[in-house]
Order: sequence, then structure tokens, then C-alpha cells
Amino acid sequence: MPNPKRRHSKTRTAKRRTHDALKAVGLSECPHCHEPKRPHRVCANCGYYRGRQARAVDEE
Repeated sequence: MPNPKRRHSKTRTAKRRTHDALKAVGLSECPHCHEPKRPHRVCANCGYYRGRQARAVDEE
């Protein structure tokens, strides 16, 4: 089994890891209640998706 002859430098390791960071979650505005929500998902605040009630939400 082959083994590395030389150690990888810190710069080379860091260059490889530049794409490992997490990206921020994209948010859009709910057209019904105007709260921020994730795209293509039911709104957690009002329960609407694509203009109709998709899930019942308890009113507090």
C-alpha cells in the first residue's frame, strides 16, 4: 500500500478545506403571513403552502 513520502503543508491542507464551510440557509418571505421561511416548505408560522392551508397550526 502506498504511503506519502512528504507531509502536506498547512497551506495545501487549508486550500483543500476551503469548500468545507457550511452555507447560510436561504430564506424567503411567506406571502400569507410575511414571516421568513425556507423555500419550498410549509410555513411554520401559518401552515400555508402555495396559497392554501397545508397544515393545521395551533393559535396561541
